[in-house]
Amino acid sequence: MFIDYAKIIIASGKGGNGAISFRREKYVANGGPDGGDGGKGGSVYFQVDLGLNTLVDFKYKKKYIAQNGEGGSGSRCNGKKGADIYIKVPQGTVIRDEETGKVIADLSEPEQVECILKGGKGGKGNVHFATPTRQVPNFAETGEPGIEKTVILELKLIADVGLLGFPNVGKSTLLSRMTTATPKIADYHFTTLDPNLGVVKLDNGESFVMADIPGIIEGASEGVGLGLKFLRHIERTRLLVHVIDVAGTEGRNPVDDFNIINNELKKYNDKLANKKQIIAANKIDVLQDEENFKNLELEAKKYGYEIYKISAVTGNGLKELFYRVAEVLKEIPKVELEEIDKTVYYTLEEEEGWSISRASDGAFVITGKDIENLMRKINFSDYESLSYFHLMLKKMGIDAELHRRNIKEGDIVRIFDWEFEYEL
Repeated sequence: MFIDYAKIIIASGKGGNGAISFRREKYVANGGPDGGDGGKGGSVYFQVDLGLNTLVDFKYKKKYIAQNGEGGSGSRCNGKKGADIYIKVPQGTVIRDEETGKVIADLSEPEQVECILKGGKGGKGNVHFATPTRQVPNFAETGEPGIEKTVILELKLIADVGLLGFPNVGKSTLLSRMTTATPKIADYHFTTLDPNLGVVKLDNGESFVMADIPGIIEGASEGVGLGLKFLRHIERTRLLVHVIDVAGTEGRNPVDDFNIINNELKKYNDKLANKKQIIAANKIDVLQDEENFKNLELEAKKYGYEIYKISAVTGNGLKELFYRVAEVLKEIPKVELEEIDKTVYYTLEEEEGWSISRASDGAFVITGKDIENLMRKINFSDYESLSYFHLMLKKMGIDAELHRRNIKEGDIVRIFDWEFEYEL
């Protein structure tokens, strides 16, 4: 089974809580704080596995969760780090954030490993909050929460050459004749559903990878049939071999086939439309009207495309076609493909900092990762912890910003689920 699309849930581990603990030893009446730090939560990694060629495993398992970090304990003992999780995917897998559609990672290199979600940091134990004036800190940090996201996995085949054309024009037969691939070959009037990869080995020792892209139909760029999925596979090929039924055995005109497919490529994106093509005029063994080939040859020359007469069934013309393909590939450096894939990747990590806004009821609302981290350290039932909270609001510049916004005594300040009356 070939699966090239999957939706899964991934979650990094929560950081362990810092410990609130004090030395309790014989002959030590008032031991100081000795609470250890919590362990970091496990992170979520994706790793390329060259032994995989499908996303079928994700059909059965939909959720992947890294381990939480352990909490700290007394005697300054830190909690154990949570175990990371490595999710193995085929080479050519693109990971997107379902919510935004943005690319998170493109795993196109062998053995590539990418960290997608970092585990939450462990909370600091109360030993970190002791000062000359705060000798008995009765508070510690809770660990940072893990992050849970739904991501989309898309598999794009990586091949040097993509066989392009309508269904039933002979692409699968061509692949089977020139490679060790064994695609299912039959009289498909709609389309083969599974892309196939094969290695073409020439007598001179040269070789290249060729992909039989499932047949594209008119309207594929608008999502008709499975068109968008099929077009996605063509993006990574360096050269297109456009297979056309020159005999018109399906009742279609070869020139129309040529133009319809190329229009679909252009609608999808310009880069795909501008890829170099070689035209393979197939089924010459059953060609009845030589005008069909001549008309197709004239149309191909308008675009500067080379055209070769072949028969995938008898093998006629295949050697000449694929020796030429090997020569053209030498002129198309792989750097060109790599540049297409270079993009500014989106990160799932939350931005640090804080911001202040006004709610509809007039309250000052403070949000952001930095203020969230501060709130996790506070024990609101402890006077020293509250003093630390007010001190940090000043150090972070939040107090000054509230004054700049003309906050008055008695105004409400809202931080997540907490509300405070402001006092000057």
